[in-house]
Amino acid sequence: MNWQQVEALQDIVADLPRFEQAIMALAQRMGLELAPLDADHISLRCHQNTTAERWRAGLEQCGTLFSEKHIKGRPICLFRLAEPLCVGHWRFTIIELPWPGEKRYPHEGWEHIEIVLPGSPDTLNARALALMSDDGLSQPDISLKTSAPTGDGERLPNPTLAVTDGQVTLKFHPWPLEIVVASEQG
Repeated sequence: MNWQQVEALQDIVADLPRFEQAIMALAQRMGLELAPLDADHISLRCHQNTTAERWRAGLEQCGTLFSEKHIKGRPICLFRLAEPLCVGHWRFTIIELPWPGEKRYPHEGWEHIEIVLPGSPDTLNARALALMSDDGLSQPDISLKTSAPTGDGERLPNPTLAVTDGQVTLKFHPWPLEIVVASEQG
């Protein structure tokens, strides 16, 4: 079944055009050329466990759960869709569904895209920042955050650089999620 036909997912179907417009506007403000970049997956955010559970049930109707981990004290599920979800030139088959955590997001729905920049984890930030303009990075409503979230059993260092305008976020990683998940199996 196509994800757009699942009743439990109609709120995120309706939210996709808003997200696509906002993510493209953020990239343009940052001077970031998206066409040559590989995006690995797209992620949702919600405020209530009941919303996360409804989205999970919906995603199980149109995809396959291939990972469920506790990261920073909350479940995060990864689904592989049978039919891709399109944003710009990207065709996503992987959706990240985190349960609510301590941070309160301004919007329930699509929140970020993760871009893979292959190379040393030690140089991820420098490589990502080199793709963006100094003018974009110096805007007052733009913030950068680095982190290194890990799930149980992860063996690859997978730091993150997140660039956000407070509404949507572009994240950069050195590894695709499927390689990170495979590393957990030994």
